[in-house]
Amino acid sequence: MTTTRFAPSPTGYIHVGNLRTALMNFLIARKAGGTFILRIDDTDPERSKEEYVDAIKQDLEWLGLTWDRLERQSARLDRYAEAADQLRKMGRFYEAFETPTELDLKRKKQLNMGRPPVYDRAALALSDEEKTQLRAERGDGVWRFKLDHERIEWVDGILGPSSIDAASVSDPVLIRGDGQVLYTLASVVDDTEMGVTDVVRGSDHVTNTATQIQIIDALGGQAPHFAHHSLLTGPQGDALSKRLGTLSLRDLRAQGVQPMALLSLMARLGSSDPVELRSDMAELIEGFDIGRFGAAPTKFDAADLMPLTARHLQALDYSSVANQIAALGVPDAIAEAFWLVARDNITTLQDLEGWWHLMRDGAEPIIAEGDETFVAEAMALLPEAPFDAETWASWTNAVKEATGRKGKSLFMPLRLALTGQERGPEMAQLLPLLQVVRARDLT
Repeated sequence: MTTTRFAPSPTGYIHVGNLRTALMNFLIARKAGGTFILRIDDTDPERSKEEYVDAIKQDLEWLGLTWDRLERQSARLDRYAEAADQLRKMGRFYEAFETPTELDLKRKKQLNMGRPPVYDRAALALSDEEKTQLRAERGDGVWRFKLDHERIEWVDGILGPSSIDAASVSDPVLIRGDGQVLYTLASVVDDTEMGVTDVVRGSDHVTNTATQIQIIDALGGQAPHFAHHSLLTGPQGDALSKRLGTLSLRDLRAQGVQPMALLSLMARLGSSDPVELRSDMAELIEGFDIGRFGAAPTKFDAADLMPLTARHLQALDYSSVANQIAALGVPDAIAEAFWLVARDNITTLQDLEGWWHLMRDGAEPIIAEGDETFVAEAMALLPEAPFDAETWASWTNAVKEATGRKGKSLFMPLRLALTGQERGPEMAQLLPLLQVVRARDLT
């Protein structure tokens, strides 16, 4: 059975880069009728915060990315310790004691000699007595996985046939000196024991994937199918990573972005298929194909979300927004009519408040120089409220007969006087909803 996972660290809020990974894994699992795991990577007790765990859940639920299982890596530390012991017994795990400064000097020396900056495995030559002395002087060392120096190969779901020469990569640190288990080991153990069959993540993980494949093999597991999606850039090709903090899902939600607008964009961004607004999750799942995505950097522009949000809202019926409209205080008797009039003139649901204020309280009229007499004459001809669907046509016809004006010179001054805006809903539909017409009092 197909099993995927999304494994965020609860050290901050989910942003669009995280979402891309979560969504792809979710869609693969759902399309195959499989299992989607939410796995909280909280092995770092200093940086992991429960408030971020809650925020991750809330953001995924807002988008409709429901999980079948919830796992916490902090509850599985014993499993990582057992895997570490297994690697030690196999001679694939060794303790190293270099300080960051010493490692940096080694890297610089190798680069100056024209060699790749790979850890030289000096720790393997240490005697037991030397290790004991170093522990006494520096504390416990880090634990590195000893790579077999061979070419690691896999068929990537996006990049195609891929390989990395393990000799060009440093033996990865899997456990820090303070005992903290790092992502690479925890992820391998979890993916193996949880039966993860497919892993989609960013292309910055390619080297990490190679080392994980060797660790999985050493522990007797079977590597999942890997796919590495391109990284997001800004609209001009600039690095997006520096701005991801301002592109958190909760910030986008606060701006009024609709879930289906965001999901529709992210489900196609970077693929050979055009972005298409989907009406529901079933359409997203049906139209998703990981093989349609490419390796080139993918431009993301948050401004693209607003037109998609507007189009999504325009397709909604009244029942979908009834609660939001009721919260504005719109009377039940006109609530549905209010939505049908306003929905084509909003970008986000937050814009409804402005339209309700206009209808409830009236507008500050705008009267161009030279239109004062015309507007006053027109207002004198406006019948008493309540207005209906025919009021605008009958009134403007009467004004036309009385003043001789027609076309834009007839309609625009009246729209400005009644709404204070040059654009908006059709006046024939808007007029019956106006609770106050302040411009009638003009002289």
